Amino acid sequence: MKVIAWITEGTWPAGIDATRTHAPDGAAIVLLHVTPADVPGAAHGAFAGLLGRGHPERDPGTRLEHLAAASADQLLAQAEQRLGRPCTRVERTGRVEREVVAAAEGADLLVLARDGDRTHLGPRSLGPASRFIVDHAPCPVLLVWPEPAPGIATMPPP
Repeated sequence: MKVIAWITEGTWPAGIDATRTHAPDGAAIVLLHVTPADVPGAAHGAFAGLLGRGHPERDPGTRLEHLAAASADQLLAQAEQRLGRPCTRVERTGRVEREVVAAAEGADLLVLARDGDRTHLGPRSLGPASRFIVDHAPCPVLLVWPEPAPGIATMPPP
């Protein structure tokens, strides 16, 4: 059995806890993080178009890419430690929703936590990327409620 846990900055602890609970012993667990490519891409384009002719070493997009990779690596390491089981860490870059759906090809279960408005039940409790993933995942999806952030009231799971 192959289980993929989509790790995002705001909701990863709930996803890891659900993975630990629902992935059977011996399952191949993949911790997946996707870094959006739009911010470094915009920085590359702005620099090249306005400022960067002849000075590629000053491109701020490259610095943003390095910061994003370091942040993703740290997040995946924390998730792996919380999981406490053997797993594979995967970092992808691109359109988040499409990368998660592509990574879930051939998986037996995809675990993700709600990332939208946590104060309401219903469609707005999923952000646009999560909604796309739930609608297009090529495998069963386990959708869990994230841990509430300190000071934020949330609706309890039904």
